[in-house]
Amino acid sequence: MIWLTWRQFRMQAIVAAIALVAAAIALAITGTQLAHLYDTTVANCAAQHDCPAATVAFNSSDGFLKGVLGLVLLAVPAVLGMFWGAPLIAREFETGTYRLAWTQSVTRQRWLVTKLVMVGLASMAAAGLFSWMVTWWYSPMDRVQLTRFNPGVFDERGIVAIGYGAFAFALGVTAAVLIRRTIPAMAASLAVFIGGRIAMAMLVRPHLMPPHHTTLPVTSGNNLGFLMTPNGVVFDAGQAVIANSWVLSSHLVDKSGSAPTAAAIHQFVATACPKIATPSLDAVGGHFGPGDPTVFHDCLAQVATKFDLVSTYQPASRYWTFQAIETAIFIGLAIVLSGFCVWWVRRRLG
Repeated sequence: MIWLTWRQFRMQAIVAAIALVAAAIALAITGTQLAHLYDTTVANCAAQHDCPAATVAFNSSDGFLKGVLGLVLLAVPAVLGMFWGAPLIAREFETGTYRLAWTQSVTRQRWLVTKLVMVGLASMAAAGLFSWMVTWWYSPMDRVQLTRFNPGVFDERGIVAIGYGAFAFALGVTAAVLIRRTIPAMAASLAVFIGGRIAMAMLVRPHLMPPHHTTLPVTSGNNLGFLMTPNGVVFDAGQAVIANSWVLSSHLVDKSGSAPTAAAIHQFVATACPKIATPSLDAVGGHFGPGDPTVFHDCLAQVATKFDLVSTYQPASRYWTFQAIETAIFIGLAIVLSGFCVWWVRRRLG
């Protein structure tokens, strides 16, 4: 049965191996160049007192490849589920060859388990290898941007792709067992996989571990500025920036720890920064600030004496813990789905 499974799967395996080798060559060449650029610019920028310019130049390099790699890594597990998982069983049902297999010495349970194990492990290996290559390629940028825990970036690094690959493959097989048609099974597995990934990122992942809370200066926000609201001009700090941590939420508090109202913020800005609160403002990206940057920074210093930024976040030290938990969840779901498929084939299909 192992030999038969390999014979049926060898073309997909060869195509995947060629794709991985091609990706490895391309990423090795461009990744080495990217690492050299980091070593010659960002790594030495402190000595040259030019880190902002060096960082901007480095982050702007290989922009096209950065966008493509992220999208491809997100798509790889879904493609494995659609083109490896769904046709693996649905094709047997459509052609009727499963009946021949079940009349031989191989039981239907062994027939399915062998396919699940061999191709499932291949799916995990393919997704994991590509993820490892992408993680290595991005490593210089991650040292600069310090955002690898952020949603979107987290999904494109580390070991979670192994879990995604297992889950997508098991979904494809499950859809094939239930629907018994290749194209509908492919579509169903893709829809459920996307829904599962979104649910994990938005509903489950933030609650895998209790978050930390910290109080930071308002200047640690990522979107400092003043907004025109129905209550007048108010201060907006955006989200706090904590290196390599996942900031879930941030909000202003006064020095006593109480959350101020918009009216209270406006009153303070109007009193401490009359030039900011007047109508003669320049609008930039939805934020308002005076033409003189000195006025803006002086007002920001006044705001910092009155308010702080309280942030709820997952610290950087939990990155690999979250990676391991999420990988285990998706592998666990894949095992449950595989067990369901075995039960369904044994008890419900004749």
